[in-house]
Amino acid sequence: MSEPGIGENPASDREPIGQARDLPLDSHLHTDLSPDSEVPIDDYAAEAVARGIAEIAITDHLDFDPRYPAYAYADFSTRERSVRTAADRWADRVAIRFGCELTYERRHEGDIRDHLADHRYDFTIGSVHVGPDSPYGNEHVASFAEGRGLVEIVRPYFEEVRAAALSGLFDTIGHVDFVKRYVHPYVTPAQFAAAPELYEPILRALVESGTGLEVNTSGLRQSPRETYPAGPIVARFHDLGGRAVTAGSDAHQADAFAFGLEEGYGVAAGAGFRTLSFRRGAEGLRIPIPDRFDT
Repeated sequence: MSEPGIGENPASDREPIGQARDLPLDSHLHTDLSPDSEVPIDDYAAEAVARGIAEIAITDHLDFDPRYPAYAYADFSTRERSVRTAADRWADRVAIRFGCELTYERRHEGDIRDHLADHRYDFTIGSVHVGPDSPYGNEHVASFAEGRGLVEIVRPYFEEVRAAALSGLFDTIGHVDFVKRYVHPYVTPAQFAAAPELYEPILRALVESGTGLEVNTSGLRQSPRETYPAGPIVARFHDLGGRAVTAGSDAHQADAFAFGLEEGYGVAAGAGFRTLSFRRGAEGLRIPIPDRFDT
């Protein structure tokens, strides 16, 4: 699960990356209908207009374990009404889509499947988070990492992500190696980069199920200081036949809106992608990546 503030640093503490301008889409945003955000939806809409972001997806959290903070935090009708009415208010200035970030756990796959069968979203992200039973929580991670190598440390997380990809339930899988944030500094981004084979089962599962890969830029404002995942992994996904990629800031604070998206688009373009795949319900849509990212 995401923790309050999701590790976002104040703007004054950040590397000079900044909030992007003049892009077609930020596909991952959390409002005050997520337990770890206090941002009204209209604040994001105003930011989008000011920064020239043409379209945004509101993807508030949905958990299926009663111990998680987004379990029954806001019901479907409340979340949908919030987004749809905002979309009407801002229709002449920015497109607002109704999405959801669903926490994936194999033990709750049936519940997730049932929910998605009964509720229609424009866009769905399936993500593995760090919950009460996870070895990656702040009180557990040091002892869990001690004496273990990289493969053993990341296996529980990566196996769950692979299962999420194979499920075929989601339009995209969010922040596939978000665990980098939790195991740092016991495992560094350089160690992940040196073991790209660890990602192979996840990437092949994404290709097999036709599920998209998210380039999540929240890692640029967190301890890894790189996207989830980094460029070489996105390139390998493309080489394996992956054709669906998305890009989102995963903002939980207003000043994180579109943060690092310029770099995220660059990662996607550098990997060989020319479009973002963004699904609205049953209708697939491909959004061109701006020409300035041509390599």
